[in-house]
Parts: sequence; C-alpha cells; structure tokens
Amino acid sequence: MEGRKPTVEELLAKAKEPASKAPAWHAFYRGKVGTALKCAITGYGDFAIWYTPGVAQPCREIQKDPDKVFEYTNKGNMVAVVSDGTRVLGLGDIGPEAALPVMEGKSILFKYLGGVDAFPVTIDTKDPDELIQAVKWIAPAFGGINLEDIASPKCFYVLDKLRKELEIPVWHDDQQGTASITLAGVINALKVVGKEPRRVTYAVIGAGAANIAFVRVLIAYGVPPGNIVMVDSKGILHKGREDLEAKRDENPYKWKYACETNAEGRTGGIPEALEEADVCVAASKPGPGTIKPEWVARMAKDAIVFACANPIPEIWPWEAEEAGAKIIGTGRSDFPNQINNSLGFPGIFRGTLDVFARTITDEMAIAAAEAIAKTAEDRGLREDYIVPTMAEWEVFINEAVAVALKAIEQGIARRILSEDELVRQAERMIKYAREEVEILMREGHIPPPPG
Repeated sequence: MEGRKPTVEELLAKAKEPASKAPAWHAFYRGKVGTALKCAITGYGDFAIWYTPGVAQPCREIQKDPDKVFEYTNKGNMVAVVSDGTRVLGLGDIGPEAALPVMEGKSILFKYLGGVDAFPVTIDTKDPDELIQAVKWIAPAFGGINLEDIASPKCFYVLDKLRKELEIPVWHDDQQGTASITLAGVINALKVVGKEPRRVTYAVIGAGAANIAFVRVLIAYGVPPGNIVMVDSKGILHKGREDLEAKRDENPYKWKYACETNAEGRTGGIPEALEEADVCVAASKPGPGTIKPEWVARMAKDAIVFACANPIPEIWPWEAEEAGAKIIGTGRSDFPNQINNSLGFPGIFRGTLDVFARTITDEMAIAAAEAIAKTAEDRGLREDYIVPTMAEWEVFINEAVAVALKAIEQGIARRILSEDELVRQAERMIKYAREEVEILMREGHIPPPPG
C-alpha cells in the first residue's frame, strides 16, 4: 500500500486483523498479567525480614500510623481494575469471566504506560450495592480503584457512592478517562481548523457513561451547555422528553442534560443533531452505519467527527472523510487520531498515586486533557495528528505532573512534591516498567507471540 491510497477492502482487512490474531495470542500466554517481586532476595535468610518474624514491626507501625501503609507496602502503586462485566467494550453484558481478558488488558496498559501495578478484579454480581460493598472490602489493599465496563446508569451510582465512602481515588475510566482524552482531542482538532472550543456547537451521539461524563467535563471546561445537543437511542435530549422525566430518579443525569443542553430545542435524532454541528462526538452503537455519510455531509464546514465505538466505529473514517469531515478520530489504534482512554488513565493515575491523592477531581481530568493536548501541539498538529500516540511516552509523564500539581493545589494530596520531583518520580516508575518487560523478553522468559 506504500505510495498509494489503500482500497476500502484493504482497510477493512487491516481493521479485522487484531481480532483474528487475539485468540491465539491470548491462549499462547494464558493471560497477560501476573505478579513479580520488587525486593531483593540475597539469600533465604532474607525471608525472616520480608516475612515472619521481621514483618511484624512494619505491621505494628502501620497500626499506630495508618498512613505508613504507603511507605511500607505497595498500596501506593496498586490499583484494582474492577468490573461486573455488564457493559464491556462494544460487547455488552457478557459477565465477569468473559470480561476478564479486557481487565487484564487494562492492567498491562496501566503497568507499561504508567508504571502502575494494576490487577483485574471481576466481581460476580449485578447488584450495585453488592458491587460497592465488594470494592469497600478490598480497598485496604489498593491505592486506587479503576471501575471498568459497568452498565449505565448503575455506574454513576457506584462511582458517586464509592467516591464519598473511600479515602482513596475511585475513578470510572469509561466516564472520567474518556472525558479527558476526548476533551484533549477536541481542543487540538479545533486548533487545526481555527475554531474556539467555547464558541462551536457539539453533537454528542450516545448518552451513556462516556458521553454523560464528557459533557460534564466539557461544561466544566467552559463550553456553554446550550451549545451541546445530545442524542440517546430514542432521539435528541430536550425538555419535552416525557420518558426521561418519568425516569428522572432512576437516571437523573440524562434528565439534567435534557433540561440544560440544546438551547435551540432541537428534536429528532442523529441527522437533526448533526445539522450544522462543528463537532460530533459519538460513543454509541458500534457500526458501521450508525452514523451515515449523508448526515456528516450536513455538518458545518471543517467538521470534526470522533466515532469512538468499539470494536467498529459508528462510521468508517474513509466514509466520514468522503462526506466532508476535516478531522476524524476513532477509538482504534489502527487508524490515525486514536481517541482512546489508554492515553489518559496510566498518566492520570501515575500522578494521583505519586502524591497519594484522596480522589480524582474533574479539575484533575481537565489538567490531564490540557497536558495531552500540549504534548501533541509541541510536536506539531496535523489533520491526522491531534493527540499523541502511546509510543510517545512523555505524554504520560506530562499528564502525571499536571495531575499531581492540581491535586496539591486542591489540597487533596497526602504528599507534597515539587514539579522536578514529580517528573523524576514519573520517569523512574515508567522507565522501570518498560525495561522490566524488555529484559524478560530479551532473556526469553517472555517468548515472542505466535506467528
């Protein structure tokens, strides 16, 4: 394909390649994460220090001063990736066992990209209060909780309650993580086309966890709510939606935005929401065909389309381009402009854990978005480059520092470090994680994947 534009058939074949390889690779390694030692073993006598009887002394000191748990254990770098398997990627309610490969995948991204020790914890319940209780029971062992792939609107209730009841950061990546990277993409895409984020109009397709959080963060960033038109499976959100009002107690978030957004009072569905919109952010039903090219053609000049459904975007990038979109992003790594949480959560948690923060605020998420956007801008923005790639590892350091400084500024950090100290800490942890994998591969302890 070098030197010429690939055909649609070639693009489709490329898009299907990861799924075709995945089963064999997963079976070959029998999973993706395990545990590894981080302390020296100079001889069998060391076990008297690492375990009994010596271990009793740090236990006593933690009992006297609970914050010493961050000094004497790995709690301060350990995150639980928690899911009930009710809303997995584009797969839906597939259960905790089937969700486990995704949570393992999340864990390797935490480690390799952010130097964060993460471990999958899939829980066999669909009851939100049981899920909350399970997380509270395991929380003492972790410095943070990453909620993942939990159905909406249950996910909002679970997040809100755990954030109130735990003294460690609880984060729902499908909410705050998606919001951070999407905001970063919007900031830079609008720079490329010469538009101002607070003056343009947004069509937000899908009103689940991802887009509800994105709209909340977008408004916190300064975008007038009236500039936003949201669409769920039944159409545009507006004050006249009696079905949303009837379920306002069950899902107050959708009713809130039905009342606060859409200043023009638009009705209809996706085509009407896209009419003359500057930006389309879709996190809805996997495509192709969820968004049709003729609808994109009705957007404003130099339109931006983020089609982020997985595993297949709502509209193929080449279709959106042919319909007139200037900048297109998807959630996939095999197309340009990947608007994917993997650029956000590793660095955000790195910064959060480095100062032992008690929570992750929307302001910290915005600080991360601005750091992501600036990292790409410093390299030179283009229509096919609005956010960094995962290979540009400085983005995770930049995010970590920005997030940690914001936590310190907001008074929610247990540990105060200077900007230089934060840079060194993030660099050390991320470099260690990458070099550890490289050494194990070089020595043959991690063999290459099957052909």
